[in-house]
Parts: sequence; structure tokens; C-alpha cells
Amino acid sequence: MIYVSETADSLLLEYLTEQGHQVRIIKATDVTYPPVSTHPDIYMCGLGPSRPVFFGCPEKLGPAYPENIRYNAVCTGKYFIHNLKRSDPELLEQAAAMEAIHVSQGYTKCNVVIVDENSIITSDMGIYKACRGKLDALLVQPGHVKLRRFPYGFLGGASGRVGDAVVFNGDLSRHPDFAAISSFIKAHNLELVYFRQYPLEDIGSIIEDPCRLFSRKERPRSDLSDSQR
Repeated sequence: MIYVSETADSLLLEYLTEQGHQVRIIKATDVTYPPVSTHPDIYMCGLGPSRPVFFGCPEKLGPAYPENIRYNAVCTGKYFIHNLKRSDPELLEQAAAMEAIHVSQGYTKCNVVIVDENSIITSDMGIYKACRGKLDALLVQPGHVKLRRFPYGFLGGASGRVGDAVVFNGDLSRHPDFAAISSFIKAHNLELVYFRQYPLEDIGSIIEDPCRLFSRKERPRSDLSDSQR
């Protein structure tokens, strides 16, 4: 099962369904401000490659930062990275077996590409400094990612680990650190997937739930009308 924003490009959705994934679309709510109200990483948190996704309680969220960051954490399966002062207590309980790393950045998942349990990519210097002694961390230039109604978005929010691939929503090749990002991902024996047809855009992460699978008799689909394809 893959969770993506309703603002995700149709090419990304087609790729995911062609790969056999069932896609669930996150639609806008009124619990937080519009630019991020369709972002999966506001409402849920992946707990790692062998754990189900943690679904937060929308009623606990507020209209803006920092009231809307309680679930925007990074869980690699081995490490839990977040502003621990703002983390939801129930999420912390679910991640108790992981080593916790405190960072100042509340929008942690937005700022982090999870490569594997021990490896991340980020443009946030604070996250990089907090993690580099424990994880294999690649620091890249900030910006160069579209985010609607904001000057720029974040690489973590434009990406997601899906199976043995790191998938980006848009043209990663236009990022100034493309070569370093590509080499880093491939060095960890993962496939790099991106789409040259449209700009790289932050959509609140591409979140895979490895523990929720559709029946073999059920056809993979996305919750989109034909007009959106």
C-alpha cells in the first residue's frame, strides 16, 4: 500500500500502480493549512521496512507549525529522528525500540530522504550534524524543489522508499546535487526512479506501508477519477 497526496503527478501514480502497488490518495482536510493539508507525512509516519505505518489522530493537529508536526518524524527502522519535544507520545511509544535522535527541525520527514535503515539524504544542516556520527548521511543543497504556495519545498517531501527503489516525484536530474544523490542511492544497492517530464515537487512524501497488501484477486488501483489520470 502506498500513500500519496492528491497533488502527486499522474506519471508517478501510473508508475506505482504498474509496479503492482495499491495507491491511496490523501485529500485535503481543514485541520491544517492548505499547502500541506494533502501531505501524507502530516498525518502518518512509516515505522520502517518491516513495520506498519503509524496513523495519527487528525484531531490532535493544529492549523500551522508547530501544531502540525507531531507525526512528521523519520523512522528508518533503526533510528527515530524528530524534534522530540514535539513528537506525539503514542508515536514515541511505537518507536521506543529505535534509537532516538533529537533535531530542532520539526518538519523532519519533509527534510529527509530515507535511503535505508542506516542512510539518509538531507538539506538541513542541523539534521545532518545530529545524524552524521551514527548514520551515513549525505548533505545536499536546499531548495530546487517546488512546493505550492511556498518559495521552495524539500527533497524528503518529494520522495519515498518503495521496495528496492528510491522514487522522486519529478525531475531529480535538474537538482544541482543530482550526481551525488544518484551515486549515494546506487551505492546502497537501490534503484533510483524519477520523472523528467515535470519539475521536482514536494508532495509530503511517498509513504509505503509494507504490512498492508491488497488481495491477489484485487486489482491494484488508485483512488483517482478518470479526469485526473
